Amino acid sequence: MDELKQVLYGKILEQRPRVRRLSKEYGKVLIDQVTIAQAIGGARGVKCLVTDISYLDPEEGVRFRGKTIGETFAALPKAPGSAYPFVEGFWFFLLTGQVPTMAQTLAVVADFQRRREVPAYVFEALRAMPRDLHPMAMLSAAVVVMQRESIFTRRYSEGMSKGDYWDPMYEDACNLLAKLPAIAAFIYRLKYQGDTSIPSSPELDLGADFAHMMGIAPPYDDVARMYFILHSDHESGNVSAHTTRLVASALADAYYSFSAGVNGLSGPLHGLANQEVLRWIQAAMDKLGGVLPTEAELEKFLWDTLNSGQVIPGYGHAVLRRTDPRFTAQMDFCEKHLPDDPMFQLVRMIYRIAPRVLEEHGKARNPWPNVDAQSGVIQWYFGVKEYDFYTVLFAVGRAIGVLANITWDRALGYPIERPKSVTLDMLEAAAGISGRG
Repeated sequence: MDELKQVLYGKILEQRPRVRRLSKEYGKVLIDQVTIAQAIGGARGVKCLVTDISYLDPEEGVRFRGKTIGETFAALPKAPGSAYPFVEGFWFFLLTGQVPTMAQTLAVVADFQRRREVPAYVFEALRAMPRDLHPMAMLSAAVVVMQRESIFTRRYSEGMSKGDYWDPMYEDACNLLAKLPAIAAFIYRLKYQGDTSIPSSPELDLGADFAHMMGIAPPYDDVARMYFILHSDHESGNVSAHTTRLVASALADAYYSFSAGVNGLSGPLHGLANQEVLRWIQAAMDKLGGVLPTEAELEKFLWDTLNSGQVIPGYGHAVLRRTDPRFTAQMDFCEKHLPDDPMFQLVRMIYRIAPRVLEEHGKARNPWPNVDAQSGVIQWYFGVKEYDFYTVLFAVGRAIGVLANITWDRALGYPIERPKSVTLDMLEAAAGISGRG
């Protein structure tokens, strides 16, 4: 058993008694109440999911295993010559809550290198698809096609103890996560680079190998490490995370479950937001004459946007009430690597002006930028100018968090999700009103 798996198993044995005690001895303790607005409004804000992987704090943003983004980046071992952590070390951290040593991190790097070869039939299936198919559909299909590799499905069919379900789920999660960068890069080069795939380089870590397979020189390796970590997890209630866990709760394997999460991520209210923001930034630049505007010109443009009934894309968040730390992390990267890029300069100027305009406008509960406000600008700068592919990058990162979550769900024996529904008549009766008339 590899060291990460041993550490994880020790953590599982520590957590199982806590779950049993809470369920058996304190199961009737009330932790929330549900309003009609929440029932109709997508269960927003209802506290009914459990995860230790990440928590979204309204003031501090996402915390990974209790650490802020800044603390996470500072604590984890860095790739040689890089300011950013190994994705493999972050995987160790999300699974165990324990900051790995460099030796432990490099052991996971080596383990992923052994796991990363993608079956040839997956690439053959992708080549058989129409070239104009959306890359997210291709990614989802590739993951489902690869389901035949599921260790959990095989071992479950052979018969195994429920207490051991986590073990093959861990193996499937590691195998899938190790292979996803190669699948994503293959889709990119198949669709947009004339089907000129670049083989994986056996000595590279996950982030550097992805940049290599994309055909983009450093520091795009750091972009990959940063981007995948920042997009890895955001509590469990967002569509991609919740869908993955919901499907897995039926004892579906990691391939079926993550493919379902990819499908949810593809929606315009979720993973497509970053490309929509980039389109808006580029359109704004065009409308302002193709050059960086003055602050007065930009302020007028923002007011015209709001007064026409439109929103400022990338600003506002359902939970956060301050600038998204993921935005700040990307801003720091841009200040170092592309400070003179016109689109980044416009992003920076919008950041100075938009919050004040939104506060004066008075309709935004949170006038601060979220992660989508500039992530597309970074990809565009490094040559990834195909908007549709941005959500695939999001999906590779999101896999880290959701696969860690479903491994723990199996370890702690969480049951199938089955919330109860009510009718409109029942809601009207609870509200003391009569419907239909």
